[in-house]
Amino acid sequence: MTSADLYVQGARIWVPDAENVWLGAELLENYTGQKKIKIQLEDNGEEREFEIKDKKRLPHLRNPEILIGENDLTSLSYLNEPEVLYNLKVRFLESNCIYTYCGIVLVAINPYEQLPIYGNELIQMYSGQDMGTMDPHIFAVAEEAFKLMSRFDKNQSIIVSGESGAGKTVSAKYAMRYFAMVGGSQKETQVEQKVLASNPIMEAIGNAKTTRNDNSSRFGKYIEISFNKNNEIIGAHMRTYLLEKSRVVYQAAEERNYHIFYQLCASKDLPEFKKYCLLSPDDFYYTSHGQAPEIDGVDDGEDLVSVREAFTMLGISEKDQMMIFQIQSAVLHFGNVKIREADGESSEIKKDDKHLTIMCKLLGIEESQMRMWLCNKKIVTVGEVLTKPLTLTQASFAQDALAKHIYAQIFDWIVEKINKALQSGAKSTKFIGVLDIYGFETFEINSFEQFCINYANEKLQQIFNMHVFKLEQEEYVREAIEWSFIDFYDNQPCIDLIESKLGILDLLDEECKMPKGSDENWCQKLYDKHLGKAKHFEKPRMSRSAFIINHFADRVEYQADGFLEKNRDTVLEENINILRASEFELVAELFEEKVDPNEKKSRAGSATTHPLRQAPKGGRGSNKKTVGSQQVQKATVGDQFRESLHKLMETLNATTPHYIRCIKPNDTKEAFIFEPKRAVEQLRACGVLETIRISAAGYPSRWTYPEFFQRYRVLAGSKDINRSDQRKTCENVLTKVIQDPDKYRFGKTKIFFRAGQVAYLEKLRSDKLKACGIMIQKHVKGWLARRRYQRIIKSITLLQKYGRGLLARRHAKFLRETFAATRIQKHWKGYKARSHYIKVRKATVIIQSAIRGFFGRILFKKELHEHRAITIQKLVRSWLARKRYKRVMRGIVLLQSHFRRRRAKKELKQLKIEAKSVEHIKNVNKGLENKIIQLQQKLDAKNKEGMTIKEQEVYIKQLKTEMEKLRSSSEEAKKSSNKITDLIQQIKDLQEELSKEREEKQVLISEKEELVKEHTQVLSKMAEEKCKLKEELEEANLKLQQQETSTDDVLKRKLEEATQQLQAEFDSERGHHQRLVKEHARLQQRFENLQSEMQMVTSPHGHKRTPSDISAISLESYTSSASPDEVKYEEEGPEDKDQGYGTKKKKKAPAPPVPTASAMEKEMKDVDVGLILRLQNKMKEIEQQKTKLEERLRQYEDEGHPQTGNSDAVISNSAFDALKQQLVNADDVQLVIKLQKRVAELEMTKSKLADELDERDDEDEEKSGFKITTPEYAYNNLKRMNGHVDKEPPYDNKEEMQELQNENDKLKREVNKLMKSISENVSFEKGGTNSPAGKEFMDAKKIEDQVKVFRDQFTAMADELDRRREECLQLRAMLAEKSITTHAIAKESYGGNDDLVNEDNELALAYRTQKELNRLLENQLQKTEKDIKKKEEKLKREIKELKTENEAAQKIINQFNSITRNLQLGPEAKIEATMQHEITRLTSENLDLREKADKQADQIRKMKKMLKVYAKKLKDGDVAEIEAELEKDDKQKKTEDNVATVKHLDRTYMGMLEYKKEDEGRLIKCLIMDLKPKVAQGLLPGLPAYILFMCVRHTDYINDDEKVRTLLTNTINGIKKCVKKHNKELERVILWLANTCRLLHTLKQYSGEKTFQSENTSRQNEHCLRNFDLSEYRQVFSDLAVWIFQTMIKYMEEVIQPMVVPAVLEHEAIAGLSASKPSGMRGRSSSTQDEDVRELSLDTLMKSLNKYNQVLSQHAVDPELVKQVFRQLYYYIGSNALNNLLLRKDMCNWSKGMQIRYNLSHLEQWLRDNKLNESGAQSTLEPITQASQLLQARKSEADVDSICEMCSKLTTAQIVKILNLYTPVDEFEERVPISFIRKIQERLKSTKKEEDNTLLIDTKYSFPVTFPFNPSSLTLDSIDVPEALHLDFLTRV
Repeated sequence: MTSADLYVQGARIWVPDAENVWLGAELLENYTGQKKIKIQLEDNGEEREFEIKDKKRLPHLRNPEILIGENDLTSLSYLNEPEVLYNLKVRFLESNCIYTYCGIVLVAINPYEQLPIYGNELIQMYSGQDMGTMDPHIFAVAEEAFKLMSRFDKNQSIIVSGESGAGKTVSAKYAMRYFAMVGGSQKETQVEQKVLASNPIMEAIGNAKTTRNDNSSRFGKYIEISFNKNNEIIGAHMRTYLLEKSRVVYQAAEERNYHIFYQLCASKDLPEFKKYCLLSPDDFYYTSHGQAPEIDGVDDGEDLVSVREAFTMLGISEKDQMMIFQIQSAVLHFGNVKIREADGESSEIKKDDKHLTIMCKLLGIEESQMRMWLCNKKIVTVGEVLTKPLTLTQASFAQDALAKHIYAQIFDWIVEKINKALQSGAKSTKFIGVLDIYGFETFEINSFEQFCINYANEKLQQIFNMHVFKLEQEEYVREAIEWSFIDFYDNQPCIDLIESKLGILDLLDEECKMPKGSDENWCQKLYDKHLGKAKHFEKPRMSRSAFIINHFADRVEYQADGFLEKNRDTVLEENINILRASEFELVAELFEEKVDPNEKKSRAGSATTHPLRQAPKGGRGSNKKTVGSQQVQKATVGDQFRESLHKLMETLNATTPHYIRCIKPNDTKEAFIFEPKRAVEQLRACGVLETIRISAAGYPSRWTYPEFFQRYRVLAGSKDINRSDQRKTCENVLTKVIQDPDKYRFGKTKIFFRAGQVAYLEKLRSDKLKACGIMIQKHVKGWLARRRYQRIIKSITLLQKYGRGLLARRHAKFLRETFAATRIQKHWKGYKARSHYIKVRKATVIIQSAIRGFFGRILFKKELHEHRAITIQKLVRSWLARKRYKRVMRGIVLLQSHFRRRRAKKELKQLKIEAKSVEHIKNVNKGLENKIIQLQQKLDAKNKEGMTIKEQEVYIKQLKTEMEKLRSSSEEAKKSSNKITDLIQQIKDLQEELSKEREEKQVLISEKEELVKEHTQVLSKMAEEKCKLKEELEEANLKLQQQETSTDDVLKRKLEEATQQLQAEFDSERGHHQRLVKEHARLQQRFENLQSEMQMVTSPHGHKRTPSDISAISLESYTSSASPDEVKYEEEGPEDKDQGYGTKKKKKAPAPPVPTASAMEKEMKDVDVGLILRLQNKMKEIEQQKTKLEERLRQYEDEGHPQTGNSDAVISNSAFDALKQQLVNADDVQLVIKLQKRVAELEMTKSKLADELDERDDEDEEKSGFKITTPEYAYNNLKRMNGHVDKEPPYDNKEEMQELQNENDKLKREVNKLMKSISENVSFEKGGTNSPAGKEFMDAKKIEDQVKVFRDQFTAMADELDRRREECLQLRAMLAEKSITTHAIAKESYGGNDDLVNEDNELALAYRTQKELNRLLENQLQKTEKDIKKKEEKLKREIKELKTENEAAQKIINQFNSITRNLQLGPEAKIEATMQHEITRLTSENLDLREKADKQADQIRKMKKMLKVYAKKLKDGDVAEIEAELEKDDKQKKTEDNVATVKHLDRTYMGMLEYKKEDEGRLIKCLIMDLKPKVAQGLLPGLPAYILFMCVRHTDYINDDEKVRTLLTNTINGIKKCVKKHNKELERVILWLANTCRLLHTLKQYSGEKTFQSENTSRQNEHCLRNFDLSEYRQVFSDLAVWIFQTMIKYMEEVIQPMVVPAVLEHEAIAGLSASKPSGMRGRSSSTQDEDVRELSLDTLMKSLNKYNQVLSQHAVDPELVKQVFRQLYYYIGSNALNNLLLRKDMCNWSKGMQIRYNLSHLEQWLRDNKLNESGAQSTLEPITQASQLLQARKSEADVDSICEMCSKLTTAQIVKILNLYTPVDEFEERVPISFIRKIQERLKSTKKEEDNTLLIDTKYSFPVTFPFNPSSLTLDSIDVPEALHLDFLTRV
């Protein structure tokens, strides 16, 4: 392949350009060796001639379009500078990709904009991924280093370089953040946080604003992050290099000093900084040089807060922090010290220099000494010490040197402290180093700092070149190919020039030792030594104080001025001694004598500065340090830097390096602006182009054999293809296509190509495809032409045939038409003549009629005109007459009104004179007061009449009730409804009366206002007060009216809004609660791990079993979703909390607090003070009504009458609550009193209705044959019924015995409750909660003794009850065992003759004996019950008395307090306070009484219903069993041996399982811990849940609180332990998920709540719980099920995670659809995988899903829960696939979109096959589905709207990212233009209101889990316990 083959017409090339560096062009003619060739520029289409000076240096060729924008620059076919620059530009500007690989280098371009590509979700995506599989990113480099370290235990280094402003510091910060995330320790050390916390500190003290960067690092640093064997961060260490100390004293224009100075100035107003006397930055000399004290978008004050927080995290005390700030503040003040010139060659400081005073005070040194030695220095001779004054220049230089030295020392001290804080006691096995060092620098004036920086970059570039060359060689050796030595740039001569013997640094140190050394002398020595001898050294033409070094990056000229001083870094010893004598410990410590770095390793690896003593001769450059009689040579700055750089190189050579080159795209710091000149300079300087050159010199393009064959098989003939040996096929193709064998090499697994060969192959492939396309087009076009010709011939013949026929038909038609025309003409002419005659005759008739009509109309108009004229005359004349009459009448009325007005004025004047008299005012006021009193008396009279009417109504109602008892139930219901309507009508009438009274009150108020207005001038003060009261009263009335009219609507609206809000909040709260449960489980697991670890550490003999407190912890954790009432209950004290299961106390709300005087005055402002006296009379009536209510309630309590339910009440609970709220918030006292009276009336009405309902219940009881009024009475009836039955023949009365046991259990439970209530409510042992007044009425010791006696008595009674119950059970068992039939007796004793059995009535005698025994037992039981009742009543009375005394004492204290407060108020305020207090007290008491009455009524009603049901069942059951027994006595003829067996078989089970307390652990172990999934599969689904609930039923049956609590708690803990222990066994986790859900549903189904009983059978309803309410445990089991569900999902996600990307993105189900592209050094790992494995990846995922579905079905998991499982899994699959797609450029093309959509269709079909398509799982795949559709869609401007509509589930950032990543795999496809992407963005912004810039989907998102109620159709009595469970200790009841 020659140049003629490539440089042909149409070839695309690069030509150099002065402005853009390189321009793209196209050849207009073939190149045949001519010197000039015609080209056309692509940018503007300009044609020009390009001169070719050297045939060997032809212009660079351009790569094919499909290679543009590649992730790796080494994948480009043509590797050259313009292609690298153009590829970076395209990625940066068009795709906004700031990272690009260049072989082993990551090129990072600073975007000058915060991009959302560094979140934690992105760290998770890159974690564990190979470097080439994802898009280039700094996280990928960090992951590669972490992976190599963890796998091979080899130390790694990440070298971040670049010029100032390129983003080195930020890149290093993100790399460390990645290591902190993936290497985070699980312990509490949090070393990774400390590592990150060092960043803000080092940025504050080491970074500054420059013209190129707002946060430029002015020092180099190397951070070693240490890891342990578990790859967890255990510590770090930092080394710093070459701090730019000169910036402390000088900054260029538009630059700043170090950030810390400006942060201190911004915080000068803080109290702790007042003592530093800080000023603004412009007022300090050291911070005002650059005239740019602020940075846009940076708050220095907030940054200082971050620095202080970082100091605290690193363990630096607050004292040391303040000392650091104090020293840095002293440096600022030191810069403001002004030295002036004195007499002669000396200098001085003014005595009143305040800054010197402040500086000395802050440093703790003597001001006089510092004042002296700043302007003088010591000269030590052989025999004496001389003092020499310094000139102004020398003193200023010494001042700046000291300031720099102080800052450098505090910098090194902080670095040392950070290193100590980051150290760890654990052993470090490996580390990753991050080197953040300055890049190559060249300025107009380059000094000593630039020389050291470029020297360091030369060393780093040497390591880089060697590493790249080494990697290339290793690749060639590994693939076993022949290769020749690659020539690469070796910069060792340049390094030798600098650091070798007699090099630049050596000569500099030698000149520094000279007493009179100077920069000019040193420069001359350089000329003499190296000029003309070293090719890298040159001399400028016009200067003798400068030199030039040819670095690898550029040619740099250095100015020698200042080199010696900077290298010496001289500080006067006298100043250092003053600082050593500081009174502050830290200041003295900074300047202590330290060992020379050459003698001992320097602290923290820093290039520190040491003070030096002046030479005896007083020369400038003595570089010796005097120690006694010896002189130790001090290392210079250059020597120290060379030594530290040497150590750094040793460290880097011992590690595996990873390179990040940061590029600065422009100097204006604008976002996404790319300047080619600046970029190419940095590319040359940072070694990227050198990497390209080394790669291009060898074989840069590499293909695996399968990829090459798949891409270029179109170039092979059929004979060349050998599918069994792809390598042979590739060799056949290449030998024919490329003639030169040196252009390629065959390796073991890859083919290596020289630069440009892949582009040549692409050209051949394109030509081949074009030729094939032309061939196809040729045949297709020929076939189309032949087909068209045949169609034309056929059409012509058809046209001729039909044309001739048409002509013949036309001729025949012409003949017929001619004949017809003649006949038509004949008839037409006759018709025309007749028509003319008729028309003439008709016109004549019309003319005659028109003339006659005309004359008639004229006559009519004339007569009409005359008639109208007469009518007008008549109307005008009548109008004139009426007008004249009205004018006369108006004059008369005016005269009368004038006369009357004058008369009224006289009377008004006389009335005004009378009105001004005082007597008149008194009469008016007196009449008004009398009127008010009369109205009040009328109101009282009406109230009394109302009371009498009500009493009569009560009497009438009693008579009516007696009559209604004789009527039917239907008539009673009708009358009761009518009665309620009457009551409602009465309420309306009362409301109308109330409104009338208000109207009258309003009239009185208006009259009073008129009087006040008339007397404003006479009584000014009274008028003002009355006006105020009037306005306030009007506002109160207005508020009241508005409140009355709008309350209902507002309440309804608020209720609806609250309902909607609660519903919305409920859904979100459910998800939030489940996330909390998940988080709690994680924390619980962490706690247990730490606890077990602590036990292992603290136990000297190994593991010991200790009691677990997991139950308490788990129970607390599962009550996180408590209601507000429960939260309030949890916040109560330990004495008020629930002490056990079923014993939660319901406390009444506390009474409202007594209002204070100020509060009363504020509330009473709106009340008319004049009405207070009259309201006091109403108070007495309210108190009387209160006493009546209390008496009525006591009667109800004594008589046991229940109240009516909520449904029959006149006023509902909601209305009563609203009324109560109005009473609390009422502003008008009158309204409060009236409402209070109304409440009392409604209470009376309610009580009457309750009496009527009770009477009806009594009638029903009398009709049914029995009556139950109290539990005791019901119990006696049961016993009497039992005695009645005893007269009949004996039978097995199971139900009666059960009821007796239940009754005994209830009595025992009541006794226990009473004891607990005594110990909890009246806790005398703990001091109680009595008031001080209540303690005076009690003797604590006596009461304590009584309580102990009562406890002992009740304990004995409880034991007696237990003993009696056991005896009853034993008797029942004995009766069951010994009961025999008459046939058995006859067979045993009478020879089988049944007639002889009861011949002498011996059965009756036996029955009577048994009956006597039963009576004795009953008497003992009754006696025990009576004793218990007496004790119980006695205790209740004592408790009631104590409570009454306590309440009375508390009331006395409250009254005393209120009286004391009232005495301090004025008269009016006292009255107001008293009234308000009484109203509040009465309201609260009435409400409390109402609550008590409602509770007692509900309790009595429930007990009545229970007793009725039990009595009916007992009565009916007894009769049936007696009859059945009598009938069977004569018929049974079975043997004695079979009696017990038959009775056992006929026995009906109650669905319970009984176990002993000590067997509870065995139950949990056998049923939960040891149950294997294989065994459970052969059992009834959910059998463990049923067994557990049957055990719970038995605890409910025996009413054992403690037993059910421990059973449920141990069950919860056992399930948790089992799932935690076997969390990797999917079947076991699913087993207990199914059983937990089944137990939850069973608890709901048998809870007794009507909402869960709709599908129950009657038998299932009988199995409901009777005594316990387990609603709280249902919530606990629900949370446990959520936790198990999340554990299962987490395991499933871990299993399918590695399958997602191969299955959805990489699986190629459609063979040959996609073709790979050329790839570079990255991204080849995926190509080495086996194709078979990749094809099976989708099948593997489908098999996993099938397995999950099968296991879920085997264990009978609820179908709704199965749908939620796969919805979560599909969401995880879709989100992972989309996130990977967004980070992989190779996946974003049309063919991959087709493959992905096809793979997704398989997943969707799987859902349909398994009937899960309605689970919502398919909708979770919509984002990845739409992404695949976006890849396949057309991308023209006409498709913008359709694409935006199609991608509704994708965010704007995701759509733009996919479009930016879209890359065609063939040149026939087109790239997505930038204009199209911009239009998409604009369209999405206009359509989406809330812009979501989220790029990656949260893969950890969890849908809220719900457990729909799923009742079981099984009955509990039909369940058997199999022997396989080993639960033989359980007994069926």
